[in-house]
Amino acid sequence: MPESVRPNDLDKAARSELRTLSKENADAVARHLVMAGRLVDEEPEEAHRHALAASRRAGRVAVVRESLAITAYAVGDFALALRELRTFRRISGSDDQIGLMVDSERGVGRPDRALELGRSVDRAALPLEAQVALAIAMSGARLDLSDARGALDELEHAPVDLQRVHPWSSTLFESLAAVHEDLGDAEASALWRRRAERADALLDEVGEESTTVEVDTEYETVEPKPEPEPEPEPEPEPPAADGAPGESGHGSSDDDRSEAEGPSDEERGRGPALDGDPSTDGADAARGEASVDMGNGRIDDEAVAPLGVGAPSADPGDDVHGPEAEPTADEADGSAADRPAGSGE
Repeated sequence: MPESVRPNDLDKAARSELRTLSKENADAVARHLVMAGRLVDEEPEEAHRHALAASRRAGRVAVVRESLAITAYAVGDFALALRELRTFRRISGSDDQIGLMVDSERGVGRPDRALELGRSVDRAALPLEAQVALAIAMSGARLDLSDARGALDELEHAPVDLQRVHPWSSTLFESLAAVHEDLGDAEASALWRRRAERADALLDEVGEESTTVEVDTEYETVEPKPEPEPEPEPEPEPPAADGAPGESGHGSSDDDRSEAEGPSDEERGRGPALDGDPSTDGADAARGEASVDMGNGRIDDEAVAPLGVGAPSADPGDDVHGPEAEPTADEADGSAADRPAGSGE
């Protein structure tokens, strides 16, 4: 213990909690607490040893248990930190360290318990610094559950002050930058990171962590990204002219009409004689008619005819023998010999 460390270096509110101890013991505990506070950021292991020494001397004092919890958290002993924080909360009745409790629950791998614990307190009743610490811890628990949007919502509960720089401003701005990065918003992430750096620089100029710095110039603002314009809907194609072939649903072609009307009489073999060979064309028509009749559940005997039936049947009044044959040359000569001379034919 350096001789330069004095009991009066301890915060006045903390010293008042040591009044229940003897003066010698209270002075020794106060010096250990001062050293723990000075070393916690740079040498957390050494700070933790001083907090343990103070706890052995004054284990029933709330500020001592609080200091031990903070140094345990700093060295990564989250189970010890959580236990000491619960003791501090029970002794003091204060929720000021609720953010550290939530983060310790995260440290032991219980983000769901962390969120439940954070929701159990009235945020509005907490000091500003405690509200910020709780929002950051709750945001971290949301990130543990892969809920970046929920993490941003938690940070929006924090009192973000862009006109003043507080000791916790840099940590809050860094948390906002990390969440925006997870959400894929690189522009907003870079903006919050610049704000964090600026807050650190302003606090370094003042040199006291507990000082709030007024910001003369306005902070940068994030310009809202323009929403993409909706793509124009394609114009409907104009309907084809009535009767135009090849367009579905508009007009009809000759093929379409022929399909709708069905086979003609000539195709069925009932009309005039086909120009082609009746032995094939008429047979095809006859077979086609026979197949239709069979599809209806009956066979028409007349439809099943030998090849060549496709030609129309003869009319009784017609000459079944066909056109009259031309006479031969001999017959013509004979006819001329039989005629009397001078007949004039």
